[in-house]
Amino acid sequence: MASRQNRRLTRDARYGRYEGGPDPLAPPVDLSEALDAIGEDVMGGTSPERALREFLRRGGRTQRGLDDLMRRVAERRRDLTSRNNLDGTLQQVKQLLDEAVLAERGELARNVDLEDGDRALAEMQLDSLPPSPAAAVQELGGYDWKSPTARQKYEEIKDLLGREVLDQRFAGMKQALENATDDDRAAVSEMMRDLNELLEAHRAGTDTPEQFDDFMAKHGQYFPSNPKDVDELLDDLAARAAAAQRMRNSMTQEQRDELDALAQQAFGSPDLMGELGQLDGNLRALRPGEDWGGSERMDGDQGLGLGDGTGVFQDIADLDALAEQLAQTGPGSDLDDLDLDALSRQLGDEAAVDARTLQQLEKALRNSGTVRRGSDGQLQLTPKAMRQLGKSLLKDVAERMSGRQGARDLRRSGASGEPSGATRPWEYGDTEPWDVTRSITNALVRTAGDRTAAEGRTGPGVRLTIDDVEVQETEARTQACVALLVDTSFSMAMEDRWVPMKRTALALHTLVSTRFRGDDLQMIAFGREAEVMDIEQLVGLDAMWDKGTNLHHALLLANRHFRKHPTAQPVLLIVTDGEPTSHLEPNGQVWFNYPPDPITIALSVRELENAGRLGAQTTFFRLGDDPGLARFIDAMAKRVDGTVVAPENDDLGIAVVGSYLGSRRGGGAFGGGLFGGSGRDDWSF
Repeated sequence: MASRQNRRLTRDARYGRYEGGPDPLAPPVDLSEALDAIGEDVMGGTSPERALREFLRRGGRTQRGLDDLMRRVAERRRDLTSRNNLDGTLQQVKQLLDEAVLAERGELARNVDLEDGDRALAEMQLDSLPPSPAAAVQELGGYDWKSPTARQKYEEIKDLLGREVLDQRFAGMKQALENATDDDRAAVSEMMRDLNELLEAHRAGTDTPEQFDDFMAKHGQYFPSNPKDVDELLDDLAARAAAAQRMRNSMTQEQRDELDALAQQAFGSPDLMGELGQLDGNLRALRPGEDWGGSERMDGDQGLGLGDGTGVFQDIADLDALAEQLAQTGPGSDLDDLDLDALSRQLGDEAAVDARTLQQLEKALRNSGTVRRGSDGQLQLTPKAMRQLGKSLLKDVAERMSGRQGARDLRRSGASGEPSGATRPWEYGDTEPWDVTRSITNALVRTAGDRTAAEGRTGPGVRLTIDDVEVQETEARTQACVALLVDTSFSMAMEDRWVPMKRTALALHTLVSTRFRGDDLQMIAFGREAEVMDIEQLVGLDAMWDKGTNLHHALLLANRHFRKHPTAQPVLLIVTDGEPTSHLEPNGQVWFNYPPDPITIALSVRELENAGRLGAQTTFFRLGDDPGLARFIDAMAKRVDGTVVAPENDDLGIAVVGSYLGSRRGGGAFGGGLFGGSGRDDWSF
């Protein structure tokens, strides 16, 4: 019995496109590339809100963005307007008329039973037909056709016109009424009368749901979209009628006159045009917000009939709406506003999938805790995002350092292997000892809700998986007190050193906060004056265009930081591209002068020597090729037995992180230069 039922279920199964929302089998959205790109823009001075929008516009390595979709929308629109013209119906009428006249002339020449007088009269009528197709069709309305073929061609003209004018208002009517009978035409006329009655009742506010239901029960076959109420019906009809009007607006006056005259011959019944005119009036009154006045220049080679042309103008309206949605420029614009159905119709299913992926990506970024709304309503990168971005930057620094100078893996955080008390998940290549307590606890927590474990089916004891294992972190025995001084004067922004400076600060911050938690890092930005900044503030800092390089103030703040940690080894890292040009006066005012004032130089040197007396190991990171700056920095470093590094912009992160690690690896408590030596180490990547 069960077997028969299973076979019946298999036989009755049907497969089709999944329409339940996002594809459940699709891979999860990868946020890492998006976060890296957004973080890079933010570090360059772009707001997180704009950076998010820009990434969605550009897309990623494998993900097409909004700009690509907009380009395809524009190409599709350009193709529609450049490929088509609006002469299709007129050309069809002219062709049928020429065929009818030609068949009639042939019959007149062949028919020997025809009276000579009748033949001559008929030929004269045909010879005197006006050049206008509309006037010729009208004049032939009372002509006594001798050829059955010619008569059929003439009737096809009236049939074609009737189907075309109806297809303008009701999509698909041209095909539905092909080879229609008089009964079919009568049914359409009845539908038109009932529709106008319904719409006029709706205008007056006297219609009822029952009236709509009765109308759909009687005439629903003419409305394949299956509207649920009169408003949906109105939306569909008005959108197509407005497209038909825009098509008419795009024609020349001669074309409009020809079609108006021809339309009176539609189905051989002028009443049809009266019903359509009444319908258009109702639709204009009920949906005045539709675009009834637009037009397009259509100068292609492919002629469009009235129905097909109206469809093209609807497509153009769809494309214009999509372009506006994709632009995301209006107030309150949101990717959820994208009409995926219209996108699929116009550009194909692949475009709709791209747009849906962008929607999911934006939601994932907002819901994953990487961005949040601040008190001012603007998007901000969260600490979680800063950690993720910092890990990415640090990984890049580690890979490049490993390739260039054989540096150790930055994941290994101890120089002497002493446990720090912290643990972390095991990673491939780790040699640190396991933390057994944490590993077993992870396994117990993981299996606590497992029914099979509760029933004893897993056997005795605890089963560990590799994901349960944690290892003990190690760190150097000596704690470091680190001050990173970064130049934020206008030259840093002008020489494209702004983003490398921020990337360096974030990479170092991530290294210290995740692998050397016992160290205390303080970041100090110095331009015209100096300021202690947290990492979020520094990463989001806009380019500073004030003149001034106040190294004196920055060193004052660094030495205050060192004095707060008397038992830690001071490490001073200074990133700059200019000589000091401002200093802090005793009254707290900032003094600026260029070229550098001797007092400014003297105060900066004095405070640097104070750092040396506190035991600070100093490294200068000189940016730029100015020989004068090089001589000055060399002299400053020599006074405190410091180190000078001259990296390129893109290698600044490697230089700073390498110097920090070199300080931690140095002989004794801390060694000297990058490789554990002392004195000047002037090298360049």
